[in-house]
Amino acid sequence: MRIIFMGTPDFAVPALRALAEHGHEIAAVVTQPDKPKGRGGRMQFPPVKEAALELGIPVYQPAKVKAPEVIAQLRALQPDVIVVAAFGQILPKAILDLSPYGCINLHASLLPKYRGAAPIQWVILNGETETGITTMQMDEGLDTGDMLETVTVPIEPDETGGSLHDKLAALGGPLILSTLDKAEAGTLKPVKQDGSRSCYAGMLDKKLGELDFTRPAVVLERLVRGLNPWPSAYTNFHGKILKIWQAEVTDAYSGEPGEIVAVTKDRIVVAAGEQCLAIKELQLEGKKRMDTAAFLRGVTVEKGERL
Repeated sequence: MRIIFMGTPDFAVPALRALAEHGHEIAAVVTQPDKPKGRGGRMQFPPVKEAALELGIPVYQPAKVKAPEVIAQLRALQPDVIVVAAFGQILPKAILDLSPYGCINLHASLLPKYRGAAPIQWVILNGETETGITTMQMDEGLDTGDMLETVTVPIEPDETGGSLHDKLAALGGPLILSTLDKAEAGTLKPVKQDGSRSCYAGMLDKKLGELDFTRPAVVLERLVRGLNPWPSAYTNFHGKILKIWQAEVTDAYSGEPGEIVAVTKDRIVVAAGEQCLAIKELQLEGKKRMDTAAFLRGVTVEKGERL
């Protein structure tokens, strides 16, 4: 098939590479504009752009994909299908209808649940036991189009947002290849979504990661995992931000929410609204990320102090 690929972050790269490696003709890649990053404000390419340049594929980076001149450029490429994976802009009807096979989206959840921008993290935050990826025939709604194919994976007890991202991204290539093969063969069986079963996986922000120790430790531990590596879970210790990278739930101690109830050689245990949170890996503002045993060799933490 002749394809226009639309995507931006790391999640989309395996699908792009799979399409290129399996003989599809990728006429162009459309991705978000370069953005400044870091203290120096140096411009950085989106991951999909980096991969496209490596593969020798032309790259378009429109600020607004709905602009008439952009639509005209895409139409001139005469694609058979447009494949979309975490592109980052809403597509107008003119693009949805531009190619014979329309726009097929690779979405990182088992639709109809977790429509929206951050399904990978929200399934962990909400305590789901499984998730997956879905290919979907895009329409004008937000992740509301007919489902084409799905792959289901378990969410492991120690799963983080980062590990689940990588797991789902790796599955994206094989799934989009399967969906395109079936589309070309005319064997796809689209399934309409049941909107009553949907929930919205809104965008993440840094404030979401602030740990409220009046909440159950189970909820806090999910925040630690789900927001690892970004935006991360955090609290305050001695007036500095303390990021929590790994923790576990324990009921071996008790105390007031936010109280440090035990300090062992490799754990700092903090009371929560229900049970306690035992911190295993952390990072104090201005310091490196480290396990708790290493942290305690350089920082004094006393039982009875509060986070």
